[in-house]
Amino acid sequence: MAFGRDGAPTGSDGEDDPVDEVALREAAVRLLARREHSRRELVRKLVQKGWPDDAVQPVVDALESDGLQSDQRFAESFVRQRVGKGYGPLRIRAELAERGIDRADAGRALDAEAPDWREVAGRWYEVRYGAEPPSDLKDASRRQQALSRRGFAHEHFRDLFDR
Repeated sequence: MAFGRDGAPTGSDGEDDPVDEVALREAAVRLLARREHSRRELVRKLVQKGWPDDAVQPVVDALESDGLQSDQRFAESFVRQRVGKGYGPLRIRAELAERGIDRADAGRALDAEAPDWREVAGRWYEVRYGAEPPSDLKDASRRQQALSRRGFAHEHFRDLFDR
């Protein structure tokens, strides 16, 4: 089996080539060295690079048992990043689910970060709209919808419109 610069197999000459598990593990570790990945993301990326799914699963299992891949660590890192960018808990929870993180791990990660969601919503609102109050009901509705799309519940931003 031939390999490209990224360690992924480059193709086959028609034979059933055995998978080089060392090269596969190195490719996975390189991905994890850049940033944390959920199990689902890591498997998807390795398969997209040309590694066979049946070879990827046991390698990712081994990385998980060695502590190199952790969905919980990924979730905590992801939550910190998204809170820093002004996203709310509803959106963050949905994005974690898309990445294969179960509700329990997502809940633990959100609890570990435990931001003041009203403050997060307020900071984003100030950056986006400044101190100027909504000009009319239509403008207030548009601002509420923007906050909702960012993943905030009504109780997180209700105070912003009572100024």
